[in-house]
Amino acid sequence: MTTFNKPAVTVDEHLALLQGRGLCVNDTHQARHVLETVSFFRLSIYMRPFQVVGKENHSFKSGTDFNQILDLYAFDRELRLLVMDAIETVEVALRASLNNHMSCTYQIDSEPHSGSHWYLHRNRFKEKYNYAKLIRDIETKQQYEGRHLDKEKRKINASRAPSQTKQQRIGHRSKDNYPRFYQHNYQTPALMPGWAMTEELSLGNLSHMYKGLLKDADRKAIARRFNVPHEVLGSWLHTLTFVRNCCAHHSRLWNRELPVQPKILQGEDWQFRKLMPDSQIRPSRRIYVVLILLAHLIRQISPHSQWPLNVKSLVRMYPNVHLAPMGFTCDWQSHIFWSGADA
Repeated sequence: MTTFNKPAVTVDEHLALLQGRGLCVNDTHQARHVLETVSFFRLSIYMRPFQVVGKENHSFKSGTDFNQILDLYAFDRELRLLVMDAIETVEVALRASLNNHMSCTYQIDSEPHSGSHWYLHRNRFKEKYNYAKLIRDIETKQQYEGRHLDKEKRKINASRAPSQTKQQRIGHRSKDNYPRFYQHNYQTPALMPGWAMTEELSLGNLSHMYKGLLKDADRKAIARRFNVPHEVLGSWLHTLTFVRNCCAHHSRLWNRELPVQPKILQGEDWQFRKLMPDSQIRPSRRIYVVLILLAHLIRQISPHSQWPLNVKSLVRMYPNVHLAPMGFTCDWQSHIFWSGADA
């Protein structure tokens, strides 16, 4: 372990450093503005493909222009937005599919809220599932909203507004979100119904809940909506959680290696090279496989979606971006998921 000794430097010093390493900067005003608003550190990961391998001073390959780095950065940013859009569609559909199945499956005529509150039964989850955390999180959310509503009610009641106006304002505040509404209006059951509960879960927690369901039959029924085996859907949700977190934190997708390879469906359309030609890149661990599984899921959820077309359009907008580091093959546009999307 050594002591970190890099001093902070100004934007102009960073710009001079890049030029000293051989980067061509035709518009210094633009470059300075980018370094001020994006930062040298965030851009540095996009500089690596343009730098001479093995050089300790990070010198740039001859002829490299600052705009090439900006194009790669812009492509990656737009790719994240596209991927985030698709993941949102999948996440919303999963919430609906999970509750549509579980609530109706466990509805008992003699117990009016047995279906709506299906998740309150511990025995519907695997022993290893962290059920206590689920209940604790939902309780915490409701209590938090209840306290804030009480605070707002006291403030409204202390005002000089007419009584009718006060009641109207309190009524509006109680409907700001469902946890608050439920806490304000219901006592039994103590927690909100399942279809509201899942809206409070992150994709990661939703993924854990799906895999934590006790019965294979329940997981299979939910996965059937997406036309995949239940163990594959569980694997995909794990992968999408990681990718979503990358997108949410504005992290790089271009040339990102997935920490865990998602399970792949059987069939000709799901065959990938073990390695890209003349490299150690494994397509099954790169973002292209994520785009493929998202295209499949989007097709099941929204058959007329323009998302595949948007992916092709994005790639065509940035013809100089190398696709191989993402796992794209040279004939990727002929794949069934993209061939029907005319960009």
